[in-house]
Amino acid sequence: METPVFEEIAPASDCDCPGCRLGRRALSYAPGRPAARRALVVAVGTATACAAGAAAALPAAAHAPERPGDPADETPGPHDTPGPHDTPGPHDTPGTYDTPQGERAPLHGPAGAPATPEAGAPLPETTRAQIIERAKTWVAAKVPYSMSSYWSDGYRQDCSGYVSMAWGLPANEWTGSLGTFSDRVTKEELQPGDILLFHNEADPEKGSHVVIFGGWTDTAHTQYTAYEQTPPHTRQKTTPYAYWNNSSRYLPYRYKGVVTGTAGGAPAATGAAHPVSAAPGYPGRAAFRPGAHGDQVTRLGEQLVKKGYGRFYTAGPGPRWGEADRRAVEAFQRAQGWRGGAADGFPGPETWRRLFA
Repeated sequence: METPVFEEIAPASDCDCPGCRLGRRALSYAPGRPAARRALVVAVGTATACAAGAAAALPAAAHAPERPGDPADETPGPHDTPGPHDTPGPHDTPGTYDTPQGERAPLHGPAGAPATPEAGAPLPETTRAQIIERAKTWVAAKVPYSMSSYWSDGYRQDCSGYVSMAWGLPANEWTGSLGTFSDRVTKEELQPGDILLFHNEADPEKGSHVVIFGGWTDTAHTQYTAYEQTPPHTRQKTTPYAYWNNSSRYLPYRYKGVVTGTAGGAPAATGAAHPVSAAPGYPGRAAFRPGAHGDQVTRLGEQLVKKGYGRFYTAGPGPRWGEADRRAVEAFQRAQGWRGGAADGFPGPETWRRLFA
């Protein structure tokens, strides 16, 4: 599978044709944001028009390789927020962009109904099979990407609206709120219907995106089926783990409302962990969070010391979960060959099973 190329702006070129020279000059005045791609296209287009009859335009592919998951130059994508020089796509309404994925909103948009759900309202339950089935409906319909339009089912036509639809949430969420409806899991725990989420808290306009995990496509777990809302429309595509770009920043999450069911023959799960039988004695992920306290934390620390990871403790392992425990768990996970979100320092059932095997 060919590795796609992702760049924030058009690449530099040694080509000395008039169009490329003008493009480089336009790029040198760009303010350093993704919109520079569009400014470059406008500049090159102007140069071509002025030079009509003098020389044919160079093929676009020579200077603008295909970027799977990246928007076309004229259409805002999941990684861009239109600026003053950007042109909305054919399905977008100018002046309605609040965040890269649209702000949290009721079904059918700000003027629609029902209203945003009340705080503390129970989450709607769903199965993995239902999540994947709903995700496939947008793939089949080729729902156009938009940060401001809403599909007939009431959900916003961007990446987070797509996840909101697949999970059956009562309102349109965005990448900054989807995490509140889900629990962090590790790579080895991923099952169809989970998501891979990158929310850039420091600058949500740069990179924030989310895709639905549809299942592994290889035994080495290096590629998976991704259900994704991205320009020009919803797609189902084999994708390298965790994503084409910013891979280390995509983290796996599981919807809290998942109940027993199957999707694609995968084992079902409830909540954030596999069935306890997969890891005897595993107390659950909540037992190893900041502020957690209990005998299970001491037991975990003592086992890490036995396995050779005692260097992270300045004193013997105790009953309160702390940074020393997290760093020791992370080192153990990395020793298993796990990287990224799979080595986050918080023991899931597979980490527990391997530690006590």
